[in-house]
Amino acid sequence: MVTGGSGGMGIETIKRFIEAGVTVTATDLKDEDLEPLRKEFGIECIAGDLSSKSGVDDFIAKAGTDFDIWVHAAGVTGDKGDPLTMSEEAWEDALNIDFMSGVRMARHLCPPMIDRGWGRVVFVTSENVAQPYPEETVYNSAKSALLSHAKSIAMAHSDKGLLVNCIAPAFIETPMTDGMMEKRKEEKGCSFDEAVESFLEEERPYLVMKRRGKVEEVAPVIVFLCSELSSFVTGSNWRIDGGAVGSINV
Repeated sequence: MVTGGSGGMGIETIKRFIEAGVTVTATDLKDEDLEPLRKEFGIECIAGDLSSKSGVDDFIAKAGTDFDIWVHAAGVTGDKGDPLTMSEEAWEDALNIDFMSGVRMARHLCPPMIDRGWGRVVFVTSENVAQPYPEETVYNSAKSALLSHAKSIAMAHSDKGLLVNCIAPAFIETPMTDGMMEKRKEEKGCSFDEAVESFLEEERPYLVMKRRGKVEEVAPVIVFLCSELSSFVTGSNWRIDGGAVGSINV
């Protein structure tokens, strides 16, 4: 199961799983966004709103829980602004989509994996869990909560065959960061490439590779963490960030 399947990271992950012989089901909010996946990969796609308990329950009623692997790539950047002035709605949206969707889906998908004695879960967090940016406080907090929850599940259940890990990408070429750069382009009155260049210089000084990452550089790590090659890896958070986080990863 790949949630957020129609996003750039989701699509590349699905492609890599199929190449590895895995049968994939994908979900995202809108059915029309999933149609290209049906056409390209011939996989089952089920639309669902994972931002509420009722939405998750409705989705699970359609999709079932018979999955050995679950990659949770659903998420939004959320509203931005001063940490002290973010609205209740901004907090609720970010926490429901970026954090509680993972909590609610885990209640359904993880117990059957535990019962079968084998399961792999990968949550997509962010560089922001290690290096929060003040104007992205709702996103920082939601993704940090997701990381903590993933670690808690791993500590509680990995001895039963359920391995739970996270990946923490930074500034990857996806529709999400495209939107960020389009907005920056308009604000600065510059080209898209200039917006990216100025963002790297002004906002991501530790991203030493001086470019956006590619989904092709993220998906293989996800697939590795879901394979038998990672059978002694659990409770970890793998940075795929081009050096964007300035601290040592310990």
